[in-house]
This record gives sequence, structure tokens and C-alpha cells, in this order.
Amino acid sequence: MATQLNNLSSYDPKQVPSGQGKRIGIVVSEWNSSVTTNLLRGATDTLLKFGVSLDDIVVEYVPGSFELTYGAKVLIAKGNVDSVIVLGCVIQGETPHFNYVCDSVTDGTTQLNLTQDVPVIFGLLTTNTLDQAKARAGGRHGNKGDEAAITALKMIALKEKYQ
Repeated sequence: MATQLNNLSSYDPKQVPSGQGKRIGIVVSEWNSSVTTNLLRGATDTLLKFGVSLDDIVVEYVPGSFELTYGAKVLIAKGNVDSVIVLGCVIQGETPHFNYVCDSVTDGTTQLNLTQDVPVIFGLLTTNTLDQAKARAGGRHGNKGDEAAITALKMIALKEKYQ
């Protein structure tokens, strides 16, 4: 498991590009909000730490994780953003619904990355239990929101390097 080898909130600050002058969209699922609120806090705090202005962090909420990719599509088209982070949490239940939602968000995020000129960062927790989700939303394994914010800044820098 990756989080046993590397805490989600661990990074070398010297390796993180500045976010100054960057505009970041964050689409957050309202479903499992006790988890997604912490993911959003982690992402926002990290972006601010690396120079993104609070006015340049655009947060939009969608009902569930399935809607994350549509929210990202809207922000790419209308939000004038340099990157979009999608944040959600899907917890395994008794039905295959978990698989359909996780696969849809994964595939949708990949399609946006292949067809759009704005990096879309996958910040979806896919866990077996609520405790596992909390451990990855500011708990013992760090915060996936931190990791997503760092990834957004690095992907913007990669794009700009080749423009």
C-alpha cells in the first residue's frame, strides 16, 4: 500500500513550484462531507502555502463523486483555471455501486486529461471503510488534499515548461 510507504502529506517543499498567479479550481463532492471537507482544507491550505491567492482558488460543490468530472469540465470551460482538482470519497458498500462510481470518476478524469489542455488532478478516495477514509483525509496517512494540491502545481509547471 502506497500510504504505508509514503505519507500523503509528505513532500519536499523545494520540489514544489510556486503557485503565485495560478488559478486553481477544486470540485468537491458533498457526499461523505465529513471526509471531503478535510480533503478540501488540506488542498486549500497547501495551495495557499505555495503562493496561490485565496481569490484564485475556485471551489464548487457537486452532489456526489459521480458528478466530479462534469464539475471539472464546467470549470475548465468557464472558470479560467490553470488546473482542476477533484475531491471525493467513495466507501465500499454491499452493492457494486462502489465499482461503477470509482470506475466512472477514474475514466472521466483520464478523458478530461487526454482531451483538455488543463490538468485535472484525481483526489478521489476509494476505501473499504470510513476509518480508512479519515486516515487519508488528515489522519495517520496524511491528507490526499495536500497531495492533490502539490500535484496540481507540478502539472501546471510541466505544461508551462513546454508551451
